[in-house]
Amino acid sequence: MVLVLTRTYFPSGTNGTLAMEGRFICNTIELPWKNNKKRVSCIPEGKYLLRKRYAPKFRWHLEVVGVRNRTFILFHPANNALRELNGCIAPVTTLSGPGRGLLSKQAFGNLKKLVYQQLDAKETVVLIVQS
Repeated sequence: MVLVLTRTYFPSGTNGTLAMEGRFICNTIELPWKNNKKRVSCIPEGKYLLRKRYAPKFRWHLEVVGVRNRTFILFHPANNALRELNGCIAPVTTLSGPGRGLLSKQAFGNLKKLVYQQLDAKETVVLIVQS
């Protein structure tokens, strides 16, 4: 499975569209691009693997693996990148501004179900981040 995240960058946040084989899955929000600095920047464009991860704070979620100079980059619910993200990616149902969106828990639930089905079937899930 290949997911493609196509971004638009703004000074106060990054908005994206996540698709699989050209089919829209959800919108995304992230921090603005600040040269891949930890906790204040979105991750660099590139190709990454996704895997399941569990943590008490977010329960079962998705981890982006292989990000240069970064760890624990996750897909998890959030509606405001500057307030709720430290470099992670949040699926949202609707974009409401740069780095802001609505109904993130709903969008995340749909994405997680789709990706977990593939991972449970022992399929590789690749994320391509581009602009």
